[in-house]
Amino acid sequence: MKTLEEISPMLEERIPSSFKFEVLHTSKKSSARVGRIHTPHGIIDTPNFVVVGTNGTLKAVDNAMVNELGVQLMFCNTYHLMLQPGTEVVRKAGGLHKFINRPFPIITDSGGFQVFSLAYGSVASELKGKGTKKTDGGVLKITEEGVLFRSYRDGAKILLTPETSIQAQKDLGADIIIPFDELPPYHIEKSKLIDSLHRTHRWEKRSLMTHLENPNGQAMYAVIHGGIDLELRKLSIATLGALPFDGFAIGGSVGKTKPEMMELLTYTMEHLPKDRPNHLLGIGDLWSIDQCVPLGFDTFDSSYPTKSARHGIAFTKRGPVNVTKGIYKEDFSPICKECTCPTCKNFSLAYVHHLMKAHEAPGMTLTSIHNIHYMVELMKSYREKILQNEL
Repeated sequence: MKTLEEISPMLEERIPSSFKFEVLHTSKKSSARVGRIHTPHGIIDTPNFVVVGTNGTLKAVDNAMVNELGVQLMFCNTYHLMLQPGTEVVRKAGGLHKFINRPFPIITDSGGFQVFSLAYGSVASELKGKGTKKTDGGVLKITEEGVLFRSYRDGAKILLTPETSIQAQKDLGADIIIPFDELPPYHIEKSKLIDSLHRTHRWEKRSLMTHLENPNGQAMYAVIHGGIDLELRKLSIATLGALPFDGFAIGGSVGKTKPEMMELLTYTMEHLPKDRPNHLLGIGDLWSIDQCVPLGFDTFDSSYPTKSARHGIAFTKRGPVNVTKGIYKEDFSPICKECTCPTCKNFSLAYVHHLMKAHEAPGMTLTSIHNIHYMVELMKSYREKILQNEL
């Protein structure tokens, strides 16, 4: 593998001409900004919400509908696609865009989040006070080379390294890809956190080097780590900011409580370079987005809207509506009268209520469509408020 110094002269050539980030306006009231990310498959207006299509699809909603709803960026998971159907199958199909029928931008992760979640639990779980103790999960060994784990599908041993992770993402062909990283838990000794951070930096550099050998028209975001230690977060920004990544993602544990999370994210954003796009990994509930947009975050990914929908929670400007409640049994108005989504234009709340109570799959589909539309419109409203310096 070539060194960074050997690849440096090629950097101008490897940057995709169709990938560019521009800041259109920064609010006079906060650090909130409106921007535009240009990718080979279209533009992403920022700030924006990124839907999560773990296996190349949102649960209960097909991609033709997702495209129709105006979703500009979808997040797909390398780990799951590696195990089923296999990234080579996707490559033979012409890449992820063709395989899943999505002509618009896609971002994929490295697979590290899922692998380490098997051992430690997820960031979202930590914010709920769960998943703080290490379990054996499917992880067998963590070494400098990478992570050896067992497939949750058939128990087969798989070694995931920076190089194999990037190759998998090359097969998938997403517009934005993520370097391989380690996600230590909230409760970890300081010395082990430091060791993990340095190893992650080495893994991310190896990921970048592998990527630069075959850019493939893709952009790569560095993942900032350091747990809840502010100085380590600053070190991570300095270390990775010196490398030619196209953008930044905030990863790892961001705290056990919302106040702790906001303190960490505020500090991190103050030190993050402003000339490249940024992304908040795995956090996208309504409260967090509302608090984080003024900090200058560009994109957020989360399964929160569709997961809520599958539990019968529909988003509205007046607050969440639980469509499974009996009070809606004879409510023949839409979920939200002013909403223009396909669900509200064609079906009553009473009908959606009936489908959910009868455990019919279209109930989850219709509620999910409504929530996705709500998120698209919500982010449009944030952009408008920023342009008017109201946020």
